Amino acid sequence: MSVSVQIKRLAGNEDISLPAQMSELAAGFDLYAAVEADKTLHPGERSLIPTGFAMALPAGYEAQIRPRSGLAYKHGITCLNTPGTIDADYRGEVKVLLVNLGQEPFTIRRNERIAQMVIQVVPAVTLIEVEELSETVRGTGGFGHTGK
Repeated sequence: MSVSVQIKRLAGNEDISLPAQMSELAAGFDLYAAVEADKTLHPGERSLIPTGFAMALPAGYEAQIRPRSGLAYKHGITCLNTPGTIDADYRGEVKVLLVNLGQEPFTIRRNERIAQMVIQVVPAVTLIEVEELSETVRGTGGFGHTGK
């Protein structure tokens, strides 16, 4: 199944690569930094990084913004609010909220790959208020209830 998503390159970003899958079976599209100048993230610092494009997702879809595994592993660079959700009715510039959880400053350069975007189906859901919920073995057991 193939879905078409309209992508609009924003003015002043003609040199920025549009989202791209880096292999034939890649689930995600790599996103590129559209920073005007190099941006250094110091340990513990976060920043909202522009990507230089906007898009129109079809109804019933969302885009999830996720970290790039290599940046996370090698430098401690990851996304906050992961996965970040872009709704089908949003038409503004896609931006990535990066944080440096590493021990060294990390510099983000223009047109550098910074995150990945996965397009997902969002089912139509109706919430129904009830007086009681059905019983399960787990019941109300929450965080850490099964041990380590």
